[in-house]
Amino acid sequence: MISERSRGLYAVHCFVQAILIAILYWSWLFIFSLSHMPGQVDWRRHVMYSMLAVTGLVLKGLTTAQDRRALLRLRVLDRLRDAFVQTLWISTLLLFFLVSTKDKSISRLFLFTFLPLAYLLLAASNSKLPVLLAKMLFGGNRVERTILYSTGGQIDTLGPWLDRQERIGLHVLGVLSDRPVKGALSALPVLGGTEDLERVLTETRATQLLISGFPMFKNLLQFLTTLCERRGIRLLVLTDFEDKFGQAVTMVDEDGIRFLTLREEPLESPFNRLLKRTLDIAVSLPVVLFILPPITLMVWFFQRLQAPGPIFYNQPRAGMQNQPFQIYKYRSMYVDNPDEARQATQSDDRVYPAGRWLRKLSIDELPQFINVLKGSMSVVGPRPHLASHNEQWSRIMANYHVRTFVKPGITGLAQVRGYRGEAKNDESLRLRVLADIEYIENWSIALDFLLILRTAFQVFVPPKSAY
Repeated sequence: MISERSRGLYAVHCFVQAILIAILYWSWLFIFSLSHMPGQVDWRRHVMYSMLAVTGLVLKGLTTAQDRRALLRLRVLDRLRDAFVQTLWISTLLLFFLVSTKDKSISRLFLFTFLPLAYLLLAASNSKLPVLLAKMLFGGNRVERTILYSTGGQIDTLGPWLDRQERIGLHVLGVLSDRPVKGALSALPVLGGTEDLERVLTETRATQLLISGFPMFKNLLQFLTTLCERRGIRLLVLTDFEDKFGQAVTMVDEDGIRFLTLREEPLESPFNRLLKRTLDIAVSLPVVLFILPPITLMVWFFQRLQAPGPIFYNQPRAGMQNQPFQIYKYRSMYVDNPDEARQATQSDDRVYPAGRWLRKLSIDELPQFINVLKGSMSVVGPRPHLASHNEQWSRIMANYHVRTFVKPGITGLAQVRGYRGEAKNDESLRLRVLADIEYIENWSIALDFLLILRTAFQVFVPPKSAY
């Protein structure tokens, strides 16, 4: 099936990249040793580090299975992003081992020059390798000679998808349809209608029949199934469930029973939740112990000068499944604030001067790491809002409350993309919610790592939406 081909291509791609990284490691070590440390290399020790580099790459591949689809898109930005995340996994494993073992036999200069080279190799192989592998793996008798058969489904929209599938061996011979073919598929030969189906399959020696939409009549579906099974032809049916539901759907199998659902949710896995909780504690505990105390003293000093009152500001927010919890922030407004539910604006006179900098640099959010340690929040996730705002905004977007399927976060995909601060209009709210839902559907531990790093960068280089 097509899905197995894309999975297999991704697996082979990861395997070849692991070999390339191992070759790069030993090649660069040989060159580096000639110029920097001739005769001083502990070759046996480097076996462990080369294995760690390969392991980091393999772990990244295992935890981001959705990237198998990205191989078919081949966008430059996708390839560069993937290479960055792959290099991050490799460097994390190498540096963790180096620091935890206090190994002094390995040159730090070698490792820190190897990592940029690894990124360049991975970026280049991400761009070129999938196409080369696809030509090798899906040529010759692996080409699927496919007939498209329209039963009234959305066959006209298949053009871009078929262009991508051509790379993994799906070759379209023509179209069978009882109505005019429009769009990108109009360039394909029309081989006839329903009555010509059996003849066309015989004459073209087709190996696959792709039907757009379930046939209206049960006897037609049984006829197509029997025909394909008797002739050894693969049968694919393009479902129109998304048109019926008005959004994307996915099929799940639970204890032998198959269901349709509206989205995949990786964080419903207890193992994934354990990974995410481990990352939350690993990030928040050092912040609470070592960063919050001096920052709290600094905030207290500025508050005493400009806006005396409590250091912290507690407010009830709606958390996971809309359950209320108390969120902690450094107070950035004057104590006399008659309208706490009103969103802060760019020139809000309720914010004292130093408070503007606290908000712009996101320092006022730091106490929320206490919420993370307590378990009411995560480092990464949809931002928690007031219950009244949730009720108001759910009237604007029907799927607004989907963002409450997971714990709220200090930062998130929406914030990294610049959708933070005041929701000025319905469009800005829509983009924010769509980013939150995209995060829920595509969560991975690598994505959390990447969002944390990008958020740290934005602390020093705040986006225009920060105020």
